[in-house]
Amino acid sequence: MKAGLRSEWHVFLIAVQFLTRVPVPRDLPFSDELLIRATRYYPLVGCGVGAVGAGVLGLSALAVPMIVAVLLSMAATIFITGAFHEDGLADSADGLGGGMTRERALEIMRDSRIGTYGVVALGLTLALKAATLASFSVSTAAVALIVAHIISRAGAVHVIATDAYAREVGAKFVAPTVAPEGYRFAMLSGAVAVGLAVIWFGAVASLLAGVTAILAAAVFRAMLLRKLQGYTGDCLGGIQQLSEVGFYLGLALWL
Repeated sequence: MKAGLRSEWHVFLIAVQFLTRVPVPRDLPFSDELLIRATRYYPLVGCGVGAVGAGVLGLSALAVPMIVAVLLSMAATIFITGAFHEDGLADSADGLGGGMTRERALEIMRDSRIGTYGVVALGLTLALKAATLASFSVSTAAVALIVAHIISRAGAVHVIATDAYAREVGAKFVAPTVAPEGYRFAMLSGAVAVGLAVIWFGAVASLLAGVTAILAAAVFRAMLLRKLQGYTGDCLGGIQQLSEVGFYLGLALWL
């Protein structure tokens, strides 16, 4: 493998390491600069996570009812990511719901314990995922999983590129950042996913699903900007989860 391709492969593996529990080589190079470069590959990592979910769904549906297959598929995606995004949604919901001030909201979000707002937000989101996916055919649900996992992570990259980081610099990891070329690559990945959706679901269904995905993320983002004047890593998990379920809801409205 040429040096340039090997370097990019290492950067991709850093994105895999950061967003999932998938094992990567122990001697993988790591630095803040590489972590920033890895942001561009978040949608591609989402493609892999969605593909795992689609595979588990398809195989499970051969033996068990659709709702059981959907739950097994969701369990697989949660397992492979270590509930990384779900934890972010719960923490950010607790912060937004329980914090009267910006400082208190950020303090709550640092607490590893989950509160009432987090339980409700996470429970409803997971229930909506299960209900919408179970209403589709196996093939439709499988493609929806892949597309939604890609575009929801592209949405998170968009927030990274356009909004301020809410915490003080000096956390465990460098503040999420993406270079202009990385942002373009992530958005291109999302555009390819949208193209797949149009081919499979049709233009109208894809447009409606895209609008509801964007709307869900936009409402949550507006809440973040109002309370926190920016975002945190937990908030990116919330963006991913809500835009993913928003995509499924849009499809369910049309199909």
